[in-house]
Amino acid sequence: MSTIQLISLYTMAGIYIFAGICHFWKPKIFLSITPKWVPKPEIVNVVVGIVEIIFGICLLFETTRTYSAIGIMILLILVFPANVYHFQKAKRRGKFVIPTLIRLPIQVLLLYWAYTFIS
Repeated sequence: MSTIQLISLYTMAGIYIFAGICHFWKPKIFLSITPKWVPKPEIVNVVVGIVEIIFGICLLFETTRTYSAIGIMILLILVFPANVYHFQKAKRRGKFVIPTLIRLPIQVLLLYWAYTFIS
C-alpha cells in the first residue's frame, strides 16, 4: 500500500472512530437529525455509534478491511434518510441550508472512498 493509500486509510478509520465516539459524546446532535419514523432513536444512535467505531477499527486490519468497507457503504446508505431529514429541517428553519444540502452529494464521495478499500 502506498503512503497516500495509508494516509487515506488512517484518515477514514479515524473519521469513523471519531464519528462513532460522537454518538456517545454529543447524542443530542444525532438524535435531532433522526427522522421521526425511526423507532427507539436513542438505541439506534448507540448502535450506529458502536458500528462506526467497529468499522473504523476493522478498516485498519487487512483481514477485515473489505468487510468493514462494505459495512461502511451499507451504513452510509442506511443513514442517508437522516441527512435528507436534516436538510429538510434546515430548510424549514432557514438555518444551515447550504451545508446540509452540500452534505447530500458528499455521501456519494464517501461511498466511493469506502469502495476504494474493497479488494
